[in-house]
Amino acid sequence: MARTDWMGVEAGGLALSIARTADELEALQRLRYRVFTDELAAVFPSAVGDRDVDRFDDWCVHFQVRDTGSDRVVGTYRVLTPEAAVQAGGYYSESEFDLAPLRALRPGLVEVGRSCIDADFRHGSVIMLLWSGLAQIMTRGGYRYMLGCASVSLRDDGVTAAEVWRIAQGLMARNPGIPRIAPIHRYPVERLDSTLPARVPPLIKGYLKIGATICGEPAWDPDFNTADFPILLDLERLDPRYRRHFGIA
Repeated sequence: MARTDWMGVEAGGLALSIARTADELEALQRLRYRVFTDELAAVFPSAVGDRDVDRFDDWCVHFQVRDTGSDRVVGTYRVLTPEAAVQAGGYYSESEFDLAPLRALRPGLVEVGRSCIDADFRHGSVIMLLWSGLAQIMTRGGYRYMLGCASVSLRDDGVTAAEVWRIAQGLMARNPGIPRIAPIHRYPVERLDSTLPARVPPLIKGYLKIGATICGEPAWDPDFNTADFPILLDLERLDPRYRRHFGIA
């Protein structure tokens, strides 16, 4: 899909658009850096000053959500289409997972990543706008599958990751036909023996609510100090409510 073949969206004092200029992209990279360093204590090996920059940025479509009152950037998401992934030499996820089981899906596989929302705006509206942009890309491009890595911080000694892994095991048991992918640098899930209650991160909760599933064990990302769970969405399994909401036939 051409970057111009797209409709912006506004709702509740927020506006979704695609970053088209270098200044807009840099603002998103600053938001990513600020949120990830503050909340995950992430270390960005390829950071440029106060910006999270990597080689995939040049190949991605970057969504931005702005607060229309202040013109402040409050959310972002980047999308790598299968055609752009070929040009980029692969998906970002291939640095963490063996995607061989998804080979047959690649012509219709869109990758999403670097989901980032300002702490003052995590009330659901921003992520719904970002997902509406993703829905446009997928439907107009004729793509069926979405792949992403959902990061869970390990700063709580794995308590939250243990809860997510419990959910993941149940999902995979109930969906035996879903492809399974393996992490390259596996996080030792056998150590996730915490029985303490934990709140599932909103992004993962949202993915599961719309019909996505976790499709393998988590990878360990030492730079972010996270357990990264692979998430796969088949549009044909998208919850009917969200299919109507996003205008997907």
